[in-house]
Amino acid sequence: MIASVAGRVAGVGPEAAVIEVGGVGMLVHCTPGTLAGLRVGEPGRLATSLVVREESLTLYGFASEDERTVFEMLQTASGVGPRIALAMLAVHTPSALRVAVATADIKALTMVPGIGQKGAQRIVLELKGKLGTPEDAVNAALGGGAPVPPPWRDQVHSGLVGLGYSAKDADEAVAAVAPEADAEVAAGRSPQVAVLLKSALRALSVR
Repeated sequence: MIASVAGRVAGVGPEAAVIEVGGVGMLVHCTPGTLAGLRVGEPGRLATSLVVREESLTLYGFASEDERTVFEMLQTASGVGPRIALAMLAVHTPSALRVAVATADIKALTMVPGIGQKGAQRIVLELKGKLGTPEDAVNAALGGGAPVPPPWRDQVHSGLVGLGYSAKDADEAVAAVAPEADAEVAAGRSPQVAVLLKSALRALSVR
């Protein structure tokens, strides 16, 4: 298994990045949030999971080992392949997924493209107790603590910081695009991190 890759970032696309390792360019599929933290020409490191199929070898990359662990565990549920697992991590953080499964939050799970009502119920049934249940996060989701912030906020914020903006600038940009994200949620759609990141960059450019 290829547990991680580290090297110069040779390219970043909408769904994958190329990391040069020992003179070889490794194509690594990532979430928009992970891709936003990579900068072409600079060093990058990703925790990785290699998915082996009869006709292909596909490498998936993550900003942390925890994301990789959750990615691999998600695939133990019936009907969840690597692409669906990656989409789940694009919409929700690992902690948010743990909360959704632990509290049987079907609505949160069906925000992921490709997961319907029955699929979400099956995921809860098969993964409950396997992903872990961070007590503070579960309590927050049940009203016993501060509300868990939407996952897109952290992803957009970390993406902006990774692009060289200060934490203060990133905070202001996140606040500027919050109404756009709220409108998507109100319409029953999941906020797309890549779209919000572009809007945040536009907001910063016109200040």
